[in-house]
Amino acid sequence: MARVLIVGAGLTGSLCAALLRKEAPRPVHLAVWDEAGDSGGRMSTARSPYNPQSTVDLGAQYITCTSHYAKHHQSFYDDLLALGILKPLTAPIEGMVMKEGDCNFMAPQGISSIIKHYLKESGADVCFRHCVTQINLRNDKWEVSKETGPPEQFDIVVLTMPVPQILQLQGDIANLISECQRRQLESVSYSSRYALGLFYEAGTKIDVPWAGQYITSNPCIRFISIDNKKRNIESSEIGPSLVVHTTVPFGVTHLDHHTEDAEELIFQQLEAILPGLPRPVATRCQKWRYSQVTEAAAHSHGQLTLHPKPFLVCGGDAFTESNFDGCITSARN
Repeated sequence: MARVLIVGAGLTGSLCAALLRKEAPRPVHLAVWDEAGDSGGRMSTARSPYNPQSTVDLGAQYITCTSHYAKHHQSFYDDLLALGILKPLTAPIEGMVMKEGDCNFMAPQGISSIIKHYLKESGADVCFRHCVTQINLRNDKWEVSKETGPPEQFDIVVLTMPVPQILQLQGDIANLISECQRRQLESVSYSSRYALGLFYEAGTKIDVPWAGQYITSNPCIRFISIDNKKRNIESSEIGPSLVVHTTVPFGVTHLDHHTEDAEELIFQQLEAILPGLPRPVATRCQKWRYSQVTEAAAHSHGQLTLHPKPFLVCGGDAFTESNFDGCITSARN
């Protein structure tokens, strides 16, 4: 049985695992490794330490499906909608730019529920806090080393983490990447930003007429969402939750600052936008060093094969476009 390793438990990695399980011509042993403590990648959902039912989406806020992808990826949307993992976004989002034919969807259980669904479908052995450091060629197999524990061997390796992390890998992989491929990988660029999740006690009122709002006049804050309201969840037992996404310039300026310092600056700006906002009972601040792809790898068509046999391939939105459908395109390729 072929052993396949997928590095990265975000959307591309989880869907790639599910598709391999479904479409592989023969049985395979699937493993998914991620350096984080949970699945989701840039579609992560954080939970309140006081009430796990109170959640915020720290990455993607909602999914926009264009008329083009509504046709090309219809089966993926139909499956997620039928299972209730996705539902139409009906709550008001101020400042949202809508193009003709677009549909927006939200995830009632948090955006990471999509990733958890695909990982469950894949039946893969999912391991967290597995940070890959080296990939070497050993007897026509890939020997993959991580920060802790012994190396393991695989017949196929799929890398779906951000491209700068691929370029940092040590071992034979560094010599196997051709100059042309290296130029392609080095041309990929990302924006950076922070996301701040705020959790409130049950019964707290956040009195605004919207569920989300794009901010255009603040140097720090770009988007605010009352996350429970975005998902049409109103409960006397679950406190409201709010998430703030910063502007890219703020993210770049404060990228190497302590997260706690950035959090305080974000909160000060939030109070200026929403005066009288109560103090949260808990917060979660996420630094997205690699937020969205601003320049994808040219001529890659969803993936980049680094070595044909044994197979070593890169995938993810860095090889398509930085959205839900870009990840589906990459996973299918």
